Amino acid sequence: MNERPNNPKSQIQNLKSLAVIAMLVLGILAVPVASDAQQVRRPHRIGILHTAFLPDVPVVAGLKAGLKATGLEEGRDVTFDIRLTKGNPQVIPAAAAALVKADVDLIFTDNEHAVRAAKAITQTIPIVFTRVGDPVAAGIVAAIAHPGGNVTGVSSLDTELVPKRLEILKALFPTLRRVWAVYHADDLSSLAAARKAKEVAPLLKLELLARPVRTPEELVNHLKALRPGDGLLSPPTVAMNIPGLILDLELGGRWPAIFFTAFWVQAGATVSYGSDDYAEGVQAARLVAKILRGARPQDLPVEGANKIELAINLKTAKALGLTIPQSILIRADQVIQ
Repeated sequence: MNERPNNPKSQIQNLKSLAVIAMLVLGILAVPVASDAQQVRRPHRIGILHTAFLPDVPVVAGLKAGLKATGLEEGRDVTFDIRLTKGNPQVIPAAAAALVKADVDLIFTDNEHAVRAAKAITQTIPIVFTRVGDPVAAGIVAAIAHPGGNVTGVSSLDTELVPKRLEILKALFPTLRRVWAVYHADDLSSLAAARKAKEVAPLLKLELLARPVRTPEELVNHLKALRPGDGLLSPPTVAMNIPGLILDLELGGRWPAIFFTAFWVQAGATVSYGSDDYAEGVQAARLVAKILRGARPQDLPVEGANKIELAINLKTAKALGLTIPQSILIRADQVIQ
C-alpha cells in the first residue's frame, strides 16, 4: 500500500506545537534566573553613634561623602540610623544598645566614650571610630597595626599634637604661665594627652594643671580657680560641653585657650590646632566601605588623621586686643576675618 503524502497544514500545526512546548520548557528553566534577578539585597544599615548636638555634623557629612566616593550611594547601597547624645556621656550606652537592637551592619562612632560603649555592647558588629585621641591608651584597640576584635578607625592624634598646641598657645600669649587641662575623668585619651602636656610644659616655661572632672559642679569649681596668666587646653571631646564652657570663658572672661578642631574657631574661638572633622569622616569612610565589602576590622590597621590644620579667628583676636604673630599667621590653614 502506498503512504499518503504528508498534509502541509498538519505539518505546520505540528511545528507550531513543538515551538510552544519549547517555549514553555525554556520559560520554566528561566524562572529561577528571573527570580534571582528580582531579589535585590537590602542596603547596608550603618548605625551612627555620636556625641554632638545636631545629626549632620562635619564628621558625619564627611562619612557620607566618602562612602559616595567609593561607589556606595545613600538609599541604594547604605542607609543611616543616627543616634546623637548631645554631649551627655550617661545616655551613650543606651544609644549604643538601641543600634545593636536595630540590627545594624556596622557602627560608626565619633569619640572615645561612644566607641567604648559600642564595644561593650557588641563583639560581633564591626565598629569604625573617629575622633579618638589615643585608641591604645583608651584600651579600644590592642595595637595600631593589629587592632584585634571588631574595632578599627581613625585616630585624631591628640597625644601627638599636644606639644604643638602648647607651643602655639604660648606664641599667641607670651605672658602665659599656667595651662589648665580640664577633661572628663572617663576620657582616657584626654588623660594621655594631659600627661604628655605635663611632660613638655616645662620646656615652654609653663606649669600644667591636669583636672579630671565627673560632675558639672567639679567643672565649675576648677574653672573658678583661673587667675591672670592662666590659659586653657580644651579636651578633644564635647563631654559635659567642656569645650563650650571654655569658649564662653575665652570670649567673656578673656582667658586664653586653644581648641582641638576648627569647628570651635568658626564658633568664635581664637585658635585651634588639630585634625579636620570632615576629612576624618571621609578617611574613615574608606575603612567602612572595605568592611561592608567583606574585610574584617581586626585586619585593618588604625589610621592617623591625614589632615591636620591650624585655624585662626582674626575677628576674635581683634576683639580681645590680640595681635597674631606673623610666624603663626603664615602657617594657618584657615583664617577667619
